[in-house]
Amino acid sequence: MVETILKKALDGERIDPAEALELFSTDDILLLGNVASRLARRKSRDRVITYIVDRNINYTNICVTDCAFCAFYRKEKDEDAYVHPFEIIAGKIEETMALGGRQILLQGGHNINLKIDYFEDLFRKIKEKYDIHLHALSPPEIVHTSRISKISLDETLERLSAAGLDSIPGGGAEILVDRVRKKISSLKCTTDQWLEVMDKAHGMGIPTTATMMFGHVETHADRIEHLMRLREQQDKTGGFTAFIPWPFQPGHTELSLDMGITSAVSGFDYLKTLAISRIVLDNFDNIQSSWVTQGPKIGQVALYYGANDMGSTMLEENVVRAAGTVHCLNEDDIKRLIADSGFTPQRRNMRYEYV
Repeated sequence: MVETILKKALDGERIDPAEALELFSTDDILLLGNVASRLARRKSRDRVITYIVDRNINYTNICVTDCAFCAFYRKEKDEDAYVHPFEIIAGKIEETMALGGRQILLQGGHNINLKIDYFEDLFRKIKEKYDIHLHALSPPEIVHTSRISKISLDETLERLSAAGLDSIPGGGAEILVDRVRKKISSLKCTTDQWLEVMDKAHGMGIPTTATMMFGHVETHADRIEHLMRLREQQDKTGGFTAFIPWPFQPGHTELSLDMGITSAVSGFDYLKTLAISRIVLDNFDNIQSSWVTQGPKIGQVALYYGANDMGSTMLEENVVRAAGTVHCLNEDDIKRLIADSGFTPQRRNMRYEYV
């Protein structure tokens, strides 16, 4: 059965949800990896593996959503709560540009004091001072901003774009199944709201990425439903430049402390899920390796399980780090991992154009 499904995928036919779920039944991840890798190579040129030099800047850690999987957020009264002033953010941008970076990933908590005018002012200041791509605000942040600013989603996106927003990261997707979201992030936007942000953004010519955080309370069927919702949206608008699946990190989170989910996703499960993602998402050109959560070795092996991108040098990363997972690679490290795997490293931008 699994072999028949994989042959169908290799023949260029789209597999359905039941077939996708069946792929989780096999323990032959070498076979899954072989098929996923062949599909990935069909979409890339000359055995090239891409990467980007950028930095994840968290403008605030104050958040009201209390997500059970998050060890990063703080309440406003906490001693280590912050909203970075522009001078701090500017300093981080300058450090990034000094290392050759031309993009920043700007995300933060759902802070009820930061309305649309805060982001308009911040984005304009950044764009006036720096020639840098602004990859900013996940869909839940945008929905939150729309809600507390008492303006429509369309107006929110239009004003953010006018102020300098270049693209939107795919964070906050977690699992795009509302039953799961109610358990781990009940105060965040719904599945339909997350997809609505992406739909509207794509319609405005704003490219985005998509993510999936797995390995907590979801089932394999939930993972497949997530992939199907993304595939359906990509069919409709074609605005996703990449998919990034990454495993839940249990350290210091409510899911581990109160719900007893203490074991991290194994390398086996990660590579299987990555390969199935590549097989299912036939309309996504790029899938990213998650070395930030899995470490450099599994991140490297992922290049043979459907990934064609090593992601970011991640000059700064605070969310995964807060859960106790710390892996660091600089540009030379990433290039070496790619070359040692038999591929050619190539720096890119958010649109996957070579730079």
